[in-house]
Amino acid sequence: MKESIKSARVGNENTGADSTETVADIIERQLDVVIKEWLARVEREPDLTAIPLNYEERTGHLPQLLHDVIRRLRMDEGTKAPISEAAAHHGDLRSRQGYTVAMAVEESRLLQVSIFLTLHRSENHLEFSAILPAVVTIADEVDAQLKQQMLRFMAADVVKAAKAVKTAKAGKAA
Repeated sequence: MKESIKSARVGNENTGADSTETVADIIERQLDVVIKEWLARVEREPDLTAIPLNYEERTGHLPQLLHDVIRRLRMDEGTKAPISEAAAHHGDLRSRQGYTVAMAVEESRLLQVSIFLTLHRSENHLEFSAILPAVVTIADEVDAQLKQQMLRFMAADVVKAAKAVKTAKAGKAA
């Protein structure tokens, strides 16, 4: 029987025992590590830190986005993934905070890197055949989340442009 992404297994790192974890379980267990890794990378990017945010404002969205990734990894093959509401809300938030599209894309890229590095640290315990399918699923989900964020950015831009036109017309009429 061929293993799906859902059933990809790794050995227990701490005990060396026969118990196993899925790739999703590793990410879930290492959630705080992924977030800290991501934040460290973000803090090295002057473009991203140009907008001063506290820890919660900068990272508060990550647990739900990562839970969406975990849920996606646990789905049966061929199941249509739901649209991430957390990603849509995150797009709204970052737009209000003054982020540019490029900044949101960079945050998303750094999230993928942080997830992949976390998995890389567990690679000795991963079944080789499980790695690539999981990476494909993770990249697809994070990119789908980015799409939702960009749709919200574009919608916010349309609203801003409409307000600017209305203001300009009001100024000419006065």
